[in-house]
This record gives sequence, structure tokens and C-alpha cells, in this order.
Amino acid sequence: MTDTARADIMGVLIEVLDPEQNAAFTDHYIDYPFNLQQVLFVATANNVSSVATAVLDRLEIIHMPSYNDTEKIMIGKTYVLPKAMKTTGLLPEQLIIDDAIWSPLVRPLGYDPGVRGLDRMITNMCRKAATIIVTGQAQAVRITPDNIKQFTPEY
Repeated sequence: MTDTARADIMGVLIEVLDPEQNAAFTDHYIDYPFNLQQVLFVATANNVSSVATAVLDRLEIIHMPSYNDTEKIMIGKTYVLPKAMKTTGLLPEQLIIDDAIWSPLVRPLGYDPGVRGLDRMITNMCRKAATIIVTGQAQAVRITPDNIKQFTPEY
């Protein structure tokens, strides 16, 4: 976003978040004043370095820690893998991922605080397994430390 747009947005945020100014906040789209004094605003940001200090002063910052490896493995096994298998049309018995694979899966290229990379990797693994099954090369696929390179280029 341009510096001008950023300044405009920060100006609106200051007005909206300031209890001294938000009793009669006027939205310029519908040109009608709103009393925002009893409104609870929730904002999220991955990085607050570009947020104006005046806006940050009006917010209570709550830092959320990133997932640890154990949590990522649980999320991968419990949510990401079943979703990816369903999306690619794999039945539960058609793809098995050895437990030894999960720990390296959550850190293939270093530290990643979220699970988007893990989601992409698991989805790609499911697609490759589905291709193997659909082309008749196998009826089921088991991903092990010995064949992981076939399913993900990160190894």
C-alpha cells in the first residue's frame, strides 16, 4: 500500500479507536454518524512494524506464540492430512505416512511458525500418491523415510 493510503487508514483507525473521537464517527460512504464508544475492536497483524505508533497506543497487544513441532504434527495428522486426502479422493487405507516422517515434515526448510507450508506439502504428497494409485502403479501408498524424496522435493 502506498504511504498516502497507509496514512489515511491510520488516521481513520486513530479516530475509530479513540474514545474521545469515536462518539460520533461519521462513515463517509453512507454519511451517517455512529457512536462507537461501546464497540470492542479486534485487530490482527503478523507484523506491527508498519502500524502507526498512535494506533498501537490505542490497542492492547496480545502476542500469540507460534505452534511448536508437537502441535504442528498433531494438526498435520488430525486435520491437514484427512482434509487433503478427502480433497484428492484418497481413502484412509490408500495412504499411510510413517510416524518417522512427521518430525522432518514440520521443519523441511527451517523454522516456519504456521502450518501453511505443512498444508501445501501434505496436499502435494496426497496428489502424488493419488496419481500413483490412479495410474495403476499401486493400490495403496506408504510414505517412509526411504521414499520421501519421491513425494516432496524438500528432502
